[in-house]
Amino acid sequence: MFKALVLDKSEGFRAEVREVDDSFLPDGDVTVAIDYSTLNYKDGLAITNRLPVVRSWPMVAGIDGAGTVIESRHPAWKAGDRVVLNGFGVAEVHKGCLAGKARLKGDWLVRLPDAFTPRQAMAIGTAGYTAMLSVLALERHGIQAGDGEVLVTGATGGVGSVAVALLHKLGHRVVAATGKASEADYLKQLGPSR
Repeated sequence: MFKALVLDKSEGFRAEVREVDDSFLPDGDVTVAIDYSTLNYKDGLAITNRLPVVRSWPMVAGIDGAGTVIESRHPAWKAGDRVVLNGFGVAEVHKGCLAGKARLKGDWLVRLPDAFTPRQAMAIGTAGYTAMLSVLALERHGIQAGDGEVLVTGATGGVGSVAVALLHKLGHRVVAATGKASEADYLKQLGPSR
């Protein structure tokens, strides 16, 4: 038995922590003991039933997770491997990672670098991962530090905050834009030029 944050619509919407067993896990070829997950914006929408995020019921919330493989039928993974996951419809059509265990498709997993603990990986989370993908896209398109200013909109959000910090650390002149004047001091701590 393990705990999971289950979203259910069988008798009106409910979001609750339940004790479940392995029979509750979905199909997948890798079972992971989840050490950490995060509460992403999309999870918040699902947990509060604000928008139709969940497409299959009942659902376990948690669009990302980090942990250790405990069982695998996938050739790339074996018990003991440390992995991280985000995306792939997890917590929308496939039960997610706000649980003690998750059964996932091995093709969705990424090996957790030795330099990171599962907790650190989830501190970065989906927002940090998305921000870094954006920074890498800028680099692929030839944008380098010193080429001019880089505008980051939504700079007080999860993705925006990490993008500002990453770009600043890489030497870019960053313009952080937000509609929240009350967050100016927070943004200044991330290092934008203006």
